[in-house]
Amino acid sequence: MAGKRCSPKVLLAGAALGTLPDLDVLLDYGDPISNMVKHRGFSHSLFVLVPFSAFLAVIWHRLFAKSWPLWQLIALITAALTTHPLLDSFTSYGTQLFWPMDVPPVAISSIFIIDPLYTIPLLIPVLAAFIWRSSAAWLCGVGLALSSVYLMWSLVALSMVEDRVEANIAGTHLEGQPVFITPTPVNTVLWRVVVLDGDQYWEGLTSLLDDDTEINWLPVGRGQWPFPSKPSLLTDLENFTAGFVSYQRDGNALAVTDLRLGMAMYHPFSFVMAEKNADGIWQSVSPEQLDPGPVLPRQIPALWMRLLGLQSIDAMLCNENDCYRD
Repeated sequence: MAGKRCSPKVLLAGAALGTLPDLDVLLDYGDPISNMVKHRGFSHSLFVLVPFSAFLAVIWHRLFAKSWPLWQLIALITAALTTHPLLDSFTSYGTQLFWPMDVPPVAISSIFIIDPLYTIPLLIPVLAAFIWRSSAAWLCGVGLALSSVYLMWSLVALSMVEDRVEANIAGTHLEGQPVFITPTPVNTVLWRVVVLDGDQYWEGLTSLLDDDTEINWLPVGRGQWPFPSKPSLLTDLENFTAGFVSYQRDGNALAVTDLRLGMAMYHPFSFVMAEKNADGIWQSVSPEQLDPGPVLPRQIPALWMRLLGLQSIDAMLCNENDCYRD
């Protein structure tokens, strides 16, 4: 967008603009569930960012960049701000691109939130642009093209996995049930699949390198909310996750867990929302986010072998914690 005007100063300004939408993490909405479901909200909305970009460009043009054509400055700032939420929408978290419209967050779920095969083709040319300044715009264009090709590949890979899952559940009682598909961490080869089934859900892994396309499903108890009515925060969480939550009792506490994020061995978004009182009666409590704990080192090589197509490594729950083991 900057063309011949591309310089280290412009690149740094673009980096700052690119991180601006995520400053909403500094806002405290009063409880951990609201902080979760309202993240990637108004600050990621195209209805907010596009006019804000034009406003910012006009101010910047008048104060600091009078030599720039205004149209080019608007295009540059708009691109820097809007590509952030557009890329976020390819992950599984959920991005409210159309806030304040009452529509579900966009979660294409074709790429993990961290993927070096997407980031490195962007990072290297940008770093090179600081050295070969005369070719900065061309280098950035090459990086953008390479990363965009990988992003498009993630959509192809997702489509392939969707076809495989559809073939696996066709003719079974799972046909027509809600399905969630997401890549496992830092790759687009090994995918995690969750299928809701009443009081339980089925989870499986499938790799594009598998010789056998049949998915080994692990049934997991999903639980139920113990009251006839639900608090508004729970309704917000269920709407945000499209219903992909579980209700797990642990002693006198009941935790509600987002099944989309993490894996069976590790769920980063789990909230205690009910507890038993001294009379053994369940009562709602203010939500408290649970610490998911560290990822066990032994799980990483097992997932790597599963990515390579070793299907003897099956997903299963072990002892009181969730994990994958062979």
